[in-house]
Formats: sequence, C-alpha cells, structure tokens
Amino acid sequence: MRKKINLTRFINALTILLSFAFFVSLVRAGEPVIWETNSRAEILKGEARGVSITDTGAFMLGPRVTQLFNTEQAFIWSSAVDGAGNVYLGTGHDGRIFRVTVDGRGALFYDAAELDVTALAIGKDGALYAGTSPDGKVYRVGADGRAEVFFDPPDKYIWSLAVLAGGELAIGTGDNGKLYRVRASGAKAEDSLLVDTNETHVISLAVDAQGNLVAGTDPGGLVLRISPDGKVFALFDAPLREIHALAPAPDGSIYALALSDAASTARGSTPTVTTSGSDSSGTGTTTVTITAVDESGAPLQGQQTAARSRNDLASARSAVFRLLPDGGSDVVWSSASITAFAVAPSPQGGGVLIGTADKGRIYSVTDDGRDTLLLQSNEGQISSFIVRGREVFAASSNQGKLFRFGSEPVNEGTYESPVRDAKLIASWGRIWWRGSGAVELQTRSGNSERPDQTWSDWSAPYKDPNGAQIASPRARFIQWRAVLRSPSERGGASRAETRMEDVSLAYLPRNVAPEVLSITTLPSSVGLQQSIQIQSDPNVESSGLDPTLFGAVVQSQPRRVYQRGARSLQWQAEDRNGDTLEYAVYFRSLGESSFRLLKDKLRENFYTVDGAALADGRYVFRVVATDAPDNAAGQALSGERVSEPVDVDNTPPIARAEGEAKVTGDRVRAVIEVIDSTGMIKHADFSLDGGAWRTVFPDDGIADSPRERFTLDLQLEGAGEHTISLRAFDASGNIGSIRIVVRK
Repeated sequence: MRKKINLTRFINALTILLSFAFFVSLVRAGEPVIWETNSRAEILKGEARGVSITDTGAFMLGPRVTQLFNTEQAFIWSSAVDGAGNVYLGTGHDGRIFRVTVDGRGALFYDAAELDVTALAIGKDGALYAGTSPDGKVYRVGADGRAEVFFDPPDKYIWSLAVLAGGELAIGTGDNGKLYRVRASGAKAEDSLLVDTNETHVISLAVDAQGNLVAGTDPGGLVLRISPDGKVFALFDAPLREIHALAPAPDGSIYALALSDAASTARGSTPTVTTSGSDSSGTGTTTVTITAVDESGAPLQGQQTAARSRNDLASARSAVFRLLPDGGSDVVWSSASITAFAVAPSPQGGGVLIGTADKGRIYSVTDDGRDTLLLQSNEGQISSFIVRGREVFAASSNQGKLFRFGSEPVNEGTYESPVRDAKLIASWGRIWWRGSGAVELQTRSGNSERPDQTWSDWSAPYKDPNGAQIASPRARFIQWRAVLRSPSERGGASRAETRMEDVSLAYLPRNVAPEVLSITTLPSSVGLQQSIQIQSDPNVESSGLDPTLFGAVVQSQPRRVYQRGARSLQWQAEDRNGDTLEYAVYFRSLGESSFRLLKDKLRENFYTVDGAALADGRYVFRVVATDAPDNAAGQALSGERVSEPVDVDNTPPIARAEGEAKVTGDRVRAVIEVIDSTGMIKHADFSLDGGAWRTVFPDDGIADSPRERFTLDLQLEGAGEHTISLRAFDASGNIGSIRIVVRK
C-alpha cells in the first residue's frame, strides 16, 4: 500500500515538473525557483485567521473566537471571574474596571482614582478586590459598584492579589517586595506583613491545591511557597530575572512564566516600561502582567529565529517552566525573540496556553514542548487568561478587548503567507500543496514590498493540490492565501479532514545580463595559477542538483608565481540570477580600433597574458561575461568591462659606458648611461669584483625617465684587474647590464 502511495506522489510530482518545463520553454530558458513554505519559522511570519498551525507546520481549522467586549482602553492589566461567570477587567491608564456579564454585555463597573488597575481577585464573599498603581491601594468593590479602601500600604505598586483558603487576601507589592496577608478592612500594614522577600517586586501570586501561597519575584526570578503559618520555601530559582505569571495545573504542577532582563517589565525606573495585564485562574487567584513597550507605545515584538533547544536559555527573552509536585522542573517553552505575557493550563489537559506579543498570538504547548499556534488575534498582545471549564477568556492590550474561545472549530479560516521577493520581475509557474478536505489557495502579485492597492486582486481559487497554473500577473513580489473550510457541510465529516501543509510555488525570474564589476591588472611578471581546489563529487553536477546542498563550495584565490613579462588580469563579476558564468578575454593596442580574442570559455575569474606574445606597447583588455552555461541558445545574455591601459614591455634597457673608466690612485670613476626604448628606468645596482649588489642612484637623484646617467666613484682594494658590474631594471622588470674591467 505504501509503495502505491509513493508511486502516486511520484507521478504527481513528475506531472508538475513536466508541466512547468513546458511553461518555461514558452517564457525563457533557465532554471525555475521553487518556493517551499514548509519551514515553521517562515510560516509564522504570515498571518493566520481562524487557522491553527502545528509544530510540524501543518494548517488546520482553529477554535472559534468571539469578541465579547471592547473596553476602548489601551491596556487590560488584570482580569478575574466570579462564581456567576461575570468577567472583570482592570485597565489603564484611566484606572477603570469593567464588568462583562455572561451574555457578553459589558459596562463600566468602577473608576479608581489611580492610573492603573494592576490586580484583581474575587473574594470568598463574592466581592471584587482591586489593586491599583502607582502609590496604590486595594479596594473592595461590592456588587453594586460601590468601593471602599480595603488596604492602604506604604508600597508604591500593588502587583498581585490572591484569595487564600481561609478567605484572607494575599497582596504582593513593589518597590519593597513585600507580601501581605489581610484579614479585615482597614488593617494596618505592619500588622498584616506576611513575608519580606528581600526582592524588589512580588509580581505574581497563586494558590496551590494544598492551600499554600505561591509567589513569583523580581529581580531574583524566584518562585516561593509560603505555608499558612508563614514558612517560606524556595521552589525554583529561574535563570531569568522575573517570574511574572503563575498558573497552577490540576495535576499539582505549577506553570511559571519568566522574563529576561531584555523583556523584564517590573522596573518602574525604566522609561520604556509600562505596567500591563494580569493572569487569573478559575479559582479567583490573579497575577499581573507588565508590558514592555517601544517608543511608540507598541509592545516589543520579535520573529522566531532558527531552531534552538527550548532548554537553551542563554539568549531567551521569555520562558515557561513546569514545576513538578516532586520538586523537579522542566522547560516547556522558550523563545529568544518572543515575549510572552500570559499563561494558563490548557482546558484540554496535559499542556499550557501561552499568550504573547507576537501578533497577539496564543500558543498551545504540550508538556513535552510541542507547540501549536492555536490562534492569532487582531490586537497587539494577549495580556491575560481566565480558564473556566472548557472555555478560555483572553484579554488583549493595544486595544483592550475580551475574547472567548473553546474547542469548537470555525467553519472557515484563512492564512496569508509572507511576501516572497523574487528579486527580479518573474513569471509564475504552478502552485501545489499537500492536504485534505476543503482547501483552496489564491495568489496575488505586485511590485511594491508590501501589498497595497497597486497589487493585483486575489486570483480565482486553485483547488487541485496536485498543482495549478498561477494566474497572477508577472511581478517581483508574490503572496499566497489559503482558505480552509469545515467539510461538515459535505456530510458531517470531522475537523481533522481539513488539513494543509507543504505549499510550493514555482517561478522564473527574468534573465538579467551579468555584470563585470571590476578588472585589476597585476604588476608585470606576476603570473596566476589555479590553486588546488577541494575535489567535489562529479556525480553531483551530473545529477543537476545544486552543489551547495552538499556543503559550501569554497573557491580559493589563485596562486601568484613569477613569470617573466607576464601581465595578469583578475576581475569580479556577478549575475543576479545566480547563473554560472563563462568569460572571454580580448585585447587591442591603443592605436587599434578592434579587439582580438585571447581566450574564451574561461570559468575562472583570472587570466595571465604571455607578454612575450605581444609587441611592446600600451594595450587595453576587455572581459566579457556570459550566462550561456545556464541558458539555452539564443537566451543567454552578457556583460563586459574594459581595463585601464596596460603597458607591455619585453625589451630590456641598454647600458653603455661614457668613455673609459679613470683610475686615480686607489679610486676608479666610471660613468654609465642607461636607456630604455619603451618604459622608464626604475632601479639600478652595482657589484665590485663579484661582491654584493648595492643600490646606485642616478646623477639627478631619482630614477624616473627612460634615460638615466649613473656615476660610480669606487675604492679599489689591491693591485691588478678589477671588475665593475651594473644592472638596470625598467618598470616591467626587464634587466639591462654592463661589465667594465679596469687595472690598478
């Protein structure tokens, strides 16, 4: 059966390739580019609406999301739910509390004097407790919306609230990191102090199944357990600085959301930090979320990067830990670029929900670390969760809205891919995918980086997963959209039948002529030879596969060797299509009008000209690059560049003595004239009686002309015959010499 399936898929793939080959032959020669959207990191750059994306990159219909209420406030800092199902939302920066009833009707419930309502909790008596910041207080708000100050500590921030088993209210504060237990209204702070944590902030609070209070701190990143008698025990010391949300799970474990220095939100002295939303469970415990924002007030966001272990926290921006009942801990999720703001146990069990500032997305993560993009909202971030039975309430910020979702899937969802830049105007081939159920794809194209009114409309739907010709017009940029529909309308099929993955799109960029960027001429007599290259498997090239798939292709620089009279050229060239290039080298003297071929079909980007093959004179060289190796006959393009003038000089200078050398006592005086017919004299040196060569300067002090005069006045040692040798070099390295014999 498996062989039959594989054969079917092979035939489908072959059909697509043959069809595209026919398409290519109609447009232009060259190799098509296949854009495969199967990387999860790339998929998450797109926009999902009503679509969930699994950890393997598969698309499925997501849960149905209902917007219950819009507070018309920028931020929702905290949330809580009472026994009747009413949801309370604490907002900023107007310090307002809204109540949303079970039927989705919302209204202003209380307007506090402070700027932000940073914590909410429902007491045993059904009253709402609200913590405010800065210079905060804790209010007790009755069912009629009337409030009284319940607790007024000297602390600047009220970060978190939780109701203990005995009905007392636990209060976590900052900047002094104190934890209070308040039994009655109007209690004094000094009488209610439960723990001074020695931390700066008590950011989050929760109550575990045994009735113990659990607190998360900043900047130590501690998770503390406080027993009813006030005994403190450190459950966990996170490698990140802030434990900013806690969520007890039904199995006795605790999920702890931690933030790094880069994302930490509790430092009130930091100008770019603003307090943000809370996270509360169905038991009435509430923890606070603090949102870091950029200069414009938008939450800091990031894209997922290359694959990394979730246990690698060296560069983690945020992470979720699972603290086990036996004292162990696991890293459930972490990200180096995404900031998470809310956490709650999954109502489906065996995992956790994570709300982020990554396009207001909610991820569902299993305890073994497999994460699914459950849904994406239209807001900047998810700042708070409330789980009530099988339903989840999610509060957002930027704008402050309340959403509700469960396990029921939507009837229709869409996904828009990231925009693909073909770099050049491209002809579109076919698009195909793998999937089942009611799945349709569409495309649109344009020549601006972001889709706007200048782009084409979405095409008619493509319905065949085996491939369809793209109808969008030629352009530089393209985008595809998938529409997934519930197949239940076609006979009550299950949600699992609608699934899509591995979308591939073929296109052919317009062929662009290669460009020779520069030509460098090396000094005379410097030759170039091909360095020893790492041998590649010859079967790779014959297979038609890209050699870079088998590792980087290293091109070493050519070796420089001495080659008398040689003139070597090196050049740089590029092809925007990435085509293989061949080169041809031409030459002409400055007195001629046409170029003559020296060498063609070169694959290297250098060539050494044998100077002896050219007459003395000034020449220019032309390098022509062509993309013919990767294009059919008649479709290849070329580019060229002409070098600066180059001197070719094969004639050595002539050295001759002016009269006879004169010996006077122990000294000899000789005058030598050196003439070069083509270039200039560059250097000269002499040797006496076969001794070491020593530099000699011309009479005018500098060697800078075709004719130079050298005067030698030397000391002679001993009687008899002495030999004076002089050699002169021209600019091309040619050598002329003379030998003079004198007697003392």
